[in-house]
Amino acid sequence: MATLVLTTVGSLVGGPIGGMIGAVIGQQVDQRLFAPRRTGPRLGELGVQTSSYGQAIPRLYGRMRVAGTVIWATDLREDRHRSGGGKGAPKTTTYSYSANFAVALSARPIRAVHRIWADGKLLRGAAGDWKSETGYRLYKGDEGQEPDPLIASDVGLGKAPAHRGLAYAVFEQFQLADYGNRIPSLTFEVEADADEVSIADIAADLAGRAIGGNTDATVHGFAATGDSARGVMEVIARAIPLSVRDDGERLLIGDGAPSPVTISAGEAGARADEKRRDRIAIDRAAAAAIPDEIAVAYYEPGRDYQAGLQRARNGGGPGRRAERIELPAALLAGQAKAVAELRLARAWADRKKAALALPWRHMRLRPGQAVRIDGMAPMRIGGWTLDRMMLELKLAGLPLAGAGRSAVAGDGVREPDAPHGPTVVALLDLPPLDATAASVPRIWAAAAGPLPGWRRAELGWSIDGGATWQDAGQTAMPAVMGVAETILPPGSSVLMDRTSFVDVALLHDGMVLIGRDDEALVNGANVAMIGDELIQFGGAAPLGGGRYRLSRLMRGRRGTEAAMAGHAAGERFVLIETPSLLPIELPASSIGGHIGLMARGVGDGAPATAQAAFLGRALRPPSPAHLRLERGADGGVLIGWTRRSRTGWPWIDGADAPLAEEAERYRIVITPAIGSVRTAETSEPAYAYDAARMAADGAAGTPAIDIAVHQIGAGGLSDPATASMTF
Repeated sequence: MATLVLTTVGSLVGGPIGGMIGAVIGQQVDQRLFAPRRTGPRLGELGVQTSSYGQAIPRLYGRMRVAGTVIWATDLREDRHRSGGGKGAPKTTTYSYSANFAVALSARPIRAVHRIWADGKLLRGAAGDWKSETGYRLYKGDEGQEPDPLIASDVGLGKAPAHRGLAYAVFEQFQLADYGNRIPSLTFEVEADADEVSIADIAADLAGRAIGGNTDATVHGFAATGDSARGVMEVIARAIPLSVRDDGERLLIGDGAPSPVTISAGEAGARADEKRRDRIAIDRAAAAAIPDEIAVAYYEPGRDYQAGLQRARNGGGPGRRAERIELPAALLAGQAKAVAELRLARAWADRKKAALALPWRHMRLRPGQAVRIDGMAPMRIGGWTLDRMMLELKLAGLPLAGAGRSAVAGDGVREPDAPHGPTVVALLDLPPLDATAASVPRIWAAAAGPLPGWRRAELGWSIDGGATWQDAGQTAMPAVMGVAETILPPGSSVLMDRTSFVDVALLHDGMVLIGRDDEALVNGANVAMIGDELIQFGGAAPLGGGRYRLSRLMRGRRGTEAAMAGHAAGERFVLIETPSLLPIELPASSIGGHIGLMARGVGDGAPATAQAAFLGRALRPPSPAHLRLERGADGGVLIGWTRRSRTGWPWIDGADAPLAEEAERYRIVITPAIGSVRTAETSEPAYAYDAARMAADGAAGTPAIDIAVHQIGAGGLSDPATASMTF
């Protein structure tokens, strides 16, 4: 007696492959194709990075997102960074950590790795840009690949494996600051094969070409894990709608239920040695044994290959008897929904069982084929027995045509993938931004990028023309930066300018400027630096493309009146917001010199640089105000002015501003048209250039004099307040 049986487990739900792999396809066939039955892949195995010895490496097909297995790593590397130590500020030491490690991805060759996630956040974008700093090398698993040099340097030359046939990635000096100074859990979007991949091709590859066929059934990706090809194929067969037949040498996979073979009712039950009699026996299993809900768990490409779940219910209500299928495959939402609906339809159709006897001439029929007896609906062949020239078939019901085709694809939600891009930096020699008097030289660094995805860069500074560089750490938050497209016209630092305007172009249109009312301006809103002048703007009219027209201007803020002249188109624009500015403390010797700044982010091919003359504005008082010249009774000149303070910008008590210096001192420079220049110092906001001093300078009878008054501060002289008088 010859026997060929496909059990009902998974039969034609995944085609009779499920039954074939789940039980017997003739003892010799099963033993020839598959190892003893073991565990197949589970969905969660692909999303959790492991480093366990003996962990199975998946064989990847199509495009999938997998975590991989750490196969090599060194100890974390610790780097120390020192900063500070200026007057009034202690030295600080910070630590950063990096790691070297390798991750196995696929037990068969791959074509490429695209996006990479670290702790669920993008580490590498679709454009190949990195969001954090790391070295990276990919080995695609070809048979000619050589050992990685970093691994070889660690374990020794001649001892490092080449891992031929294994696709893996090596990370070198992976910076861990963004991940709590630990190696994050990585997942990789791996492309093993171009486009979608055929289920038949997967089956043939896993089974050593003992399975063939022609099917349109495809998946976007599949991860074959587990201990045997048998376990992998069992999972496929349980979900993917296929048919299968045995051609005597191979198992051939096809699409769905094949066209039925028609058999006349008169042949049913015919035997060569007895009269015809009815040999069709039909049975129907109890509904309580059939699931009324099928859930298919899968990976959805439209949602960055995150796990998805699609359900099919009999009747639409909550299922009382639910079945869950975990399919380690990448499917569109509509495909997964169709799989669930077809699986449920076939489970209920499979309730109907029948036994049929036919003459031996029908022995070419094979399990997986469909037959139609006159007057009956088509049924699928699940078992085949030839005994004494009589063919006995075990039949099961088939679902109605169109089952599983009503699915609608779900919407995808992707994590934003904005390339980091290059860095743009600016050095700002700012006056004090609050009511605290600075005690050490300080310059401010602002940085951003021309692309919205820019995040940060590492900074270094130099005061010796780039001969040596000091570490400044990472940049602050991205600043709102750009350039002035028009020339900022001359103005007054006394009154709001309601007629002039300046157009600025920001680095990208993701940056925004917002107008504010007069009260907000009085309270310090919308401070910006154009060139070296601090302004405030009340109006910010968008012009499109990241361009704005700024109006209702307040000029020369915080003692920057001297910079109101000499503006030019194309000079820098920086919105002054404390969270986006990084203070850099400098030695006292740097005042009067030049500062160099170097920035390097993950999107920079070469470092971004900036240069600035450093005057130490935070340590210098603003120039005196309201300079007054009067003729004295003796023919000399009485000079008076009003003191200003680098900490007294708000006029809180209506009285004089605080001094904010060790002592009140002024330097007066008097330049007569005739005679010698006189330089004097005083501790009061007044000075008498009387007739005796004019005579001593040879300035008696001069037709005119020029006066410049500086306040002397801890960090040097203020800009001068100037005036002239003619006689």
